[in-house]
Amino acid sequence: MKKAILTLLLIVNFNLLFSQEANSTYDEKLAKSLNADERGMKQYVFCILKTGSNTTATEEEKNELFKGHMANITRLAKEGKLALAGPFMKNDKNYRGLYIFNVATIEEAKELVATDPAVKANIFEAELTPWYGTAALQEILKIHEKITKNKI
Repeated sequence: MKKAILTLLLIVNFNLLFSQEANSTYDEKLAKSLNADERGMKQYVFCILKTGSNTTATEEEKNELFKGHMANITRLAKEGKLALAGPFMKNDKNYRGLYIFNVATIEEAKELVATDPAVKANIFEAELTPWYGTAALQEILKIHEKITKNKI
């Protein structure tokens, strides 16, 4: 009797596992549009912005550079080149912010970083490295638009 119950439980568990695979929500069209590999992942370039060497900029200059920095972020995001960006909270590593560029090479990311006025003025210094993450990261901006009440 115990063997029969154990066999029945194994069959039920196998059927549940098989039915979950059969009901997969895999969307091949979406995966291809996001350049996802078989794991749903892709390569990006991760960038940490650190405090730069420019210590002589006035507050007025910094404010103008920051406006240009934010405009550049918006432009890169709209072009699909920037998957994610945001500031770090106060920390002892001089980390100021991060970008995750939707590009495959460091060279491409360097060209994009060079368009940031705050980087050009050495307010920020960029450190780049290849990063492998979910291809779905590219969809975050669409979701963010839906949850942002006050548009700046």
